[in-house]
Amino acid sequence: MSKTLPPFNEDGFLPRGEYSLTLVELKESMLIKNPNESWDREWRLHLVNNLEIVTQQLWRIQIENIYINGSFVEDKDHPNDIDIYFDCDRKYFISGKLEEELNKLDKHKCWTWEESKRTLDVASSKRHLPIWWQYRIDAWPNFEQGAGIMNPKTNKEMTFPELFRTSRLTFKPKGIIKISKS
Repeated sequence: MSKTLPPFNEDGFLPRGEYSLTLVELKESMLIKNPNESWDREWRLHLVNNLEIVTQQLWRIQIENIYINGSFVEDKDHPNDIDIYFDCDRKYFISGKLEEELNKLDKHKCWTWEESKRTLDVASSKRHLPIWWQYRIDAWPNFEQGAGIMNPKTNKEMTFPELFRTSRLTFKPKGIIKISKS
């Protein structure tokens, strides 16, 4: 049985909060099965199936806290991708062990955060890492580092948890989904 997510607010976001869903619950949620006729259920399910691959890899290396957001969890008929961040140890990331262990599990060897590995998506004019091209997922490790975006209300650099829980346009709070194993 699926957990029920609250309806999108007037800004098209989930209301402020953290909503925990398993992958099965996510596939049964309004994020896939929205009754709106223009809702691209097939594409959204494809994205979640890709998310499942990535999530399983993270879980296999003991990464437990995985969060999703971006246009996928907004009131958009056809999201471009799924944005995720996951909690990990800073030394694990900096040493290259995180990338190494994930690439041992991924047949495409697409886990990297090297800027030189980004390639241009002409449709969006954005540069993406290999994982995006393979799975349509932007994945970010979180060890409380800055996310490279300043919050104009606080005049401080935002962390990934803050960034994912805030609209980049209005800086209003929004909801986020935590992927749970059970």
